[in-house]
Amino acid sequence: MLEAARWAPSSGNEQPWRFVIAERHTDPESFDRLISSLNESNQVWARLAPIVGYSVASMTWERTGKPNRHAWHDVGLAMSLLLVEATSRGLFVHQMAGYDPQKAREACGIPEGFDPVAAFVIGHPGPIERLDERNRSREAAPRTRRPVSQFAFQGRWGSSLVPESR
Repeated sequence: MLEAARWAPSSGNEQPWRFVIAERHTDPESFDRLISSLNESNQVWARLAPIVGYSVASMTWERTGKPNRHAWHDVGLAMSLLLVEATSRGLFVHQMAGYDPQKAREACGIPEGFDPVAAFVIGHPGPIERLDERNRSREAAPRTRRPVSQFAFQGRWGSSLVPESR
């Protein structure tokens, strides 16, 4: 999975992604530390996963030291390839914005010049019955997405590229 992420495209081939990962069974101390930086509602179910991690962005260009405003985008590309590879192996990846950035920085030992982008867990989906009522309802609900007509524009913002879709 990390090899797939390694080959993600990036602006100027900067490769600004880093990953801090802990496995529950081999490094329970680090696993618990990373889990503790998640919001309480995410901690409830995330601690059931075998792997927790953070994607992290280098916020400056290595060559120039100037701010890299594309870093988060590039980290997202790397994470998406990690996710595709995990899925091809029958694993599930759940990314989360529900974490405290300062706690994540401390838990992961993230240095200055780098930002935590998102938390994630990797594992096999467990029985829905193991979730609390709130998360069980969310997991059982049908998935929805915004129609393409609401986010793809022809030449100018608001001018839909495609006819109204479901």
